[in-house]
Amino acid sequence: MHAIFYFSAFLGTVLVLLSLPLVAELALLTLASLLPKRPRRSSMAYAGGKLAAIIPAHNEEVLIKSCVASLRASAGGDNTRIIVVAHNCSDRTATRAAEAGAEVLVCNDPMAKGKGSALAAGFAYTTAQGMDATLVVDADSIVSGNLIGEVRRAISSGADAVQCRYEMDSSAKRPATRLTALAFRGFNVVRPTGRARLGLSAGIVGNGFAVRQALLAGNMYNSHSVVEDLEFHLRLVLAGYKVEFLDDARVSSALPSSKQGEATQRSRWEGGRANAARTWFLPLLRQLAQGRARMLEPMLDVTSLPIGYGVFLLSAALCVPLVWVRLYALAALGMIACHVLAAAWSGEDFAGDMRILARAPGYILWKLAMLPALLRSSRSEAAWVRTERDASLPELPQGTARNMVPR
Repeated sequence: MHAIFYFSAFLGTVLVLLSLPLVAELALLTLASLLPKRPRRSSMAYAGGKLAAIIPAHNEEVLIKSCVASLRASAGGDNTRIIVVAHNCSDRTATRAAEAGAEVLVCNDPMAKGKGSALAAGFAYTTAQGMDATLVVDADSIVSGNLIGEVRRAISSGADAVQCRYEMDSSAKRPATRLTALAFRGFNVVRPTGRARLGLSAGIVGNGFAVRQALLAGNMYNSHSVVEDLEFHLRLVLAGYKVEFLDDARVSSALPSSKQGEATQRSRWEGGRANAARTWFLPLLRQLAQGRARMLEPMLDVTSLPIGYGVFLLSAALCVPLVWVRLYALAALGMIACHVLAAAWSGEDFAGDMRILARAPGYILWKLAMLPALLRSSRSEAAWVRTERDASLPELPQGTARNMVPR
């Protein structure tokens, strides 16, 4: 009897500790997203400011023209330079980009793989060109008509870096894909909104972010992992910078149309975050111990499990025959449900998202089946692999994004 009790206590403690960073992160940021929006600092005219938009592209001949066209439409007649970094391309990406009206920077170095290398080349180029700020947009994306103007206003008002609202859309009708898009909205919209409401750094999610060139001068871009966006943001936070969230400007990408492509993308991203947790936990903890309270949220973020795995662990905790473990699991699952509701409310099809949640158990089983691939991707030497995508981009209204958190 005692053995069963001690085993239950041990198992319950392990489940609580593994899930606690995610639960605390979601509780903090989901509730914060309901706070009133902080007033934006007074906007000044962006007189003569030199903004470059770089598009890192590796074999993106099918999608690059649409991306360039959306940026040109958003820029209007201003002096924004649109630069495609054709990185180790073996197709006609460079030619198609030039035909669409972009400048093309060709970078061929078989030893320099991954998006991080393309961004490093792009940032070095825009610095050499005397740009005041650089915006990054992925080649498989389109932007809202107001994005360039919103980025310019934020930078001219003193922001060191900004992150636009980034959403993943899906042309596929698979329930797992719809659920993935919903999970991305929670990660890319609800959480940055909560950070912005608290006055914290909103985070960088890899697409639709911009930085001042002066910031790069003191923090040369040197992030080459499979989660280079997270790595770069943590370096900025440790250096004392804050990324502002532009929830009125939107960049949108399409999720992979195939089940295998989606699994590859998710396992690479989640495995990369697992490796980042091992790398950054102790440095962030040391900063927190030295009195830098703002390091708590980045530490919770980097150590949080993906929601699917968190729900699985909490469901297992409900089976532990200890009252305190079950109460914690119930409260934690309720908090996750509130976060998912906030993510659905921030989208454009709340009723559809609610219907698709009935398929969540199957989605969690699918995520569990991805664990071996995730573990392989979490190795520090894991290589970047291009995700095969559909040949179409999502439609995006040319105005501002709708249904923000909160309404």
